[in-house]
Amino acid sequence: MELYVDTANLDEIKKAADLGVLDGVTTNPSLIAKEGIDYGERLAEICEVVSGPVSAEVIATDYQGMMAEAATRIGIAENIVIKLPCTADGVRACKSLADQGVRTNMTLCFQPLQAWMVAKAGAFLVSPFIGRIDDIGQDGMDLIHQIRQAYDAHGYQTKLLAASIRHPKHMLDCLLAGADVATVPYKVIEGLLKHPLTDIGLEKFLADYAKAFS
Repeated sequence: MELYVDTANLDEIKKAADLGVLDGVTTNPSLIAKEGIDYGERLAEICEVVSGPVSAEVIATDYQGMMAEAATRIGIAENIVIKLPCTADGVRACKSLADQGVRTNMTLCFQPLQAWMVAKAGAFLVSPFIGRIDDIGQDGMDLIHQIRQAYDAHGYQTKLLAASIRHPKHMLDCLLAGADVATVPYKVIEGLLKHPLTDIGLEKFLADYAKAFS
């Protein structure tokens, strides 16, 4: 499973990249707004740090607007992926961009038929939001399993990107369910290597060494 960091904060991206296991970055208008910086400028900065896919979400909700924004964003760097909503206009834009060889990330996916439609349109990534489904009293992991089953059964090449991940348990579930990619906030990445027994064991090893050779 590939690991993306979901942020527009350059410091967080650099720290995640320094681990040596980061495969890509996802952004959205909300994350960019928190940074208070020009969208295109920040995307260019991110692409200088990360060579893997960098998802740049469009602001427009209509087909023509999406295509116009995409034309601007893909000129920033070769690893830009155009992020579009799972709507009728989004699917139409996805198909047009795919025909041009432009990779897309279809976001705000909340049911398997949306994932099926965007796969047919040639999406590079589909992003089901598991945390937001959990928020309304349903199980977001059910959607991951359904999409994985559908894609495997019909041979679709669209990558299943688990999004809206809130904690390490989500990550483990996605890993075991066969998600191709998981995108997470940096704070979740920090928690992936933490375990109290690791800390206790390391402390004991160091104490034993110090006692023997002090």
